[in-house]
Amino acid sequence: MATIHDIAKLTGYSASTISRVLNNYPYVDEEKRAHVQAVMEELHYIPNSAARNLSSGKNRNIGVILPFVNHSYFDQVLNGITREAFLSNYKVTLLPTNYDPEVEETYLKQFAAKEFDGLIITSRANSIEQLLTYQKYGPIVFCEELKETEVSCVYINRKDSILEGLMHLKEQGFDRVGVTLGRSRNLSQNSKITVQLCHEVFPKFSKEDIFWDCCFYEDGFQAEKFFTKRGIEAVFCNGDDVAAGIIRANPNRNRQSIVGRDNLLTSELMQFSTIDHQLHLCGKTAFQQFIENKKEKISIPYTFIKRI
Repeated sequence: MATIHDIAKLTGYSASTISRVLNNYPYVDEEKRAHVQAVMEELHYIPNSAARNLSSGKNRNIGVILPFVNHSYFDQVLNGITREAFLSNYKVTLLPTNYDPEVEETYLKQFAAKEFDGLIITSRANSIEQLLTYQKYGPIVFCEELKETEVSCVYINRKDSILEGLMHLKEQGFDRVGVTLGRSRNLSQNSKITVQLCHEVFPKFSKEDIFWDCCFYEDGFQAEKFFTKRGIEAVFCNGDDVAAGIIRANPNRNRQSIVGRDNLLTSELMQFSTIDHQLHLCGKTAFQQFIENKKEKISIPYTFIKRI
């Protein structure tokens, strides 16, 4: 197998010159660069990526912490991240946690060991205080609003979007509203906002009207059974897949009684209202924050899509 010294011998250049060509240093004579690259191709030379990473201090790999890899919400965020990462010649490593704090901590330790140049945390299992201690190892971008801390975050305006969705249901004349949420009764910031606004908009709302651990299409079937027993008239869903499952479980349900999230194709085909949080833009912006190493707080606009 050819080495850098073999290339140096054949070209007549020093090993340091060969190294500069390999690492794309700007101040290399173009004739020398072309000569070195031609010899590399002739010898079928494959650069040692580990050695190049060691010399540059970067491995061009970003880790993305997320709870699931088979969920439409995170799929859209990932789509935005991976497309933007491709443009910067970065690899994306998925780090699924299933909201297990110990699994998440394992990934954080890998980050501290320089396995990733940075992290994008789409949703977390550990406290923000614990996660912030890892900022000294490199850039971390959070996909949630963090007001009181000096961090890079790209977030969705959940309060306004959720309020608009709930007001839409109220305007249709519904006063018994149920909600689907995930996280096994763990009140995330998203869940807290949803529950608070439900109490404000619908005086008859009760925490007993929440169907928990609801994330996927299949969960929607069980949610509809639950809401039917409780006499719930309308449902504010935490995703279009869940909303589609509810409608499939009860085809006679009034489509105006459902509001989903994510603006998936199913919401258009099944004709129910939804909230487009521009998740692709959220992912794209998060990667841009990482690559530019900025600590800014960026709110992503949303659109409420009314279907009647």
